[in-house]
This record gives sequence, C-alpha cells and structure tokens, in this order.
Amino acid sequence: MLILLPPSEGKTAPSRGIRLDVDSLSLPVLSSARATVIEALVDLCEHHPDSALEVLAVPKTQPELVASNAALRTAPTARADSIYTGVLYDALSPTTLSSAAKRRLSGRVMVTSSVFGLVAMGDRIPAYRLSGDAVLPGLPGTGGVQAFWRAHLEPAALEALGNGLLVDLRSGTYAAFWHPTVVAPRTATVRVLHEVRGVRKVVSHFNKATKGRIVRALMESGAAPRTPAALADTLRDLGWTVEAGPAGKKGTQLDVVVSEL
Repeated sequence: MLILLPPSEGKTAPSRGIRLDVDSLSLPVLSSARATVIEALVDLCEHHPDSALEVLAVPKTQPELVASNAALRTAPTARADSIYTGVLYDALSPTTLSSAAKRRLSGRVMVTSSVFGLVAMGDRIPAYRLSGDAVLPGLPGTGGVQAFWRAHLEPAALEALGNGLLVDLRSGTYAAFWHPTVVAPRTATVRVLHEVRGVRKVVSHFNKATKGRIVRALMESGAAPRTPAALADTLRDLGWTVEAGPAGKKGTQLDVVVSEL
C-alpha cells in the first residue's frame, strides 16, 4: 500500500542538521528532476529576490522565505514528517505514533512535493517555499511546476507503489502532478464530506484533519488492504462511515462522511 499526501504550505525549518543530499532521498530515479527544480528555485531566489516574492506568493513582510530558498542546498535538513506542519500533519501526529506505526509510516506514506516530486516520511529535506501551481522561471517548457512533474513523476510513483493499493489523499493541485490512470483498478481516492442536518459539503478543515486521522489509524492498525473495496471495509472497521462510488479512470472514490471532528 502506498498513501500519497499533499504537502503543507507551512513548514518547520530545522535549526540544525546535515545539509541536503539529493542522492540520498528515496526514489533516486527523480534525482535529476529534483536537481533541475532546485537549480531554478535557488537561482530565482538568489539573483531575483523581488521577482521571487511574486512567483512564490510570499508576503513582502516575509522576505526570509525567499532567503531560505536561496540557501536550499546548504540549509539544515530534518525528517520530512517533522518538516510538514498544518492541520493534516497535526492530526497525523507522527511523533506520537507507536514504534511499529512509525516504521509503517516511513515505508507506506509519501508526500507530493513541488521541489522533490515524492518524499518519503523518513527522507531528510530542508524547509522550502514553492506552491504546486507556481510557474518557476528556469524550468523546462512553460515553467509550470505541475507540468514539469507530470513529465517526470510516473516511473517513480509506479516504483514506489509496486503491486499494492494506491490511496490517493492529495489535494487537487498536487493530484495534477500525476494521474494514476494506469493503476486505476487499484487506486482509491478519498473525499471527506462534512454532514450537518442531512446536508453534505467539503470543508477544508474537516477534510485535512480527517485524512490525517485516517493515515494515523491505518499505520497503528497495521492494515494493508489491497483493493479499494478492502480499504473501505478497513475504514469502516476503524469507525468511519464510508460510501464507495463506482470504479472510474481515476480509481474508486471513497466518501468518508463525518459530522464532527
């Protein structure tokens, strides 16, 4: 089983740690593509900081975010599961998992990253600022981050997946990095619906928090479903209300219905 998560916009920058070693990251097939993004990002932030504020959607009051990108190659690194923050990662709470669950997290969960493509939770990376929908000068083609990774990500994603089930928890921006059409029969996409007085809608906070809790529960349980239907049954056993849609080109959508956090 491979679970794909979106990154968080906010990240915790480590105060110390070894510098980035791209070749040490999981899925070395992506090393060249990662180096291309890093070169473009560092060049923009180092030599064109004013333009970088606009490209990266950085408030003018936070120029340190541009400076940290400029120093990406030498910045201290930490495990990815301590770099990413926010509602989803707070709910997942990697540091409070059991030892067995932490091992499963390192082997079964990856984050979709604008800079690194796919990142395992145990990979050591620096904090960075680059949104998935950015247009980065220096990237091949139009400079679009999404388009760049669409051209590079599939072989690595399929290598990481192997013969298992893909559980796609990515947001729309990062789902555009790779469309898992080729493995649709064993792909489950998860949508969280907040139900109030019979009315259901997608609410960002509920969506992120519930996805974090789902990953946490799967890691603690040790469950390894191999089909979307088996995943739906597993989540029901873990206490969620789950409705499965028909299989399609993007996989099987599972709606997890919640009424409260």
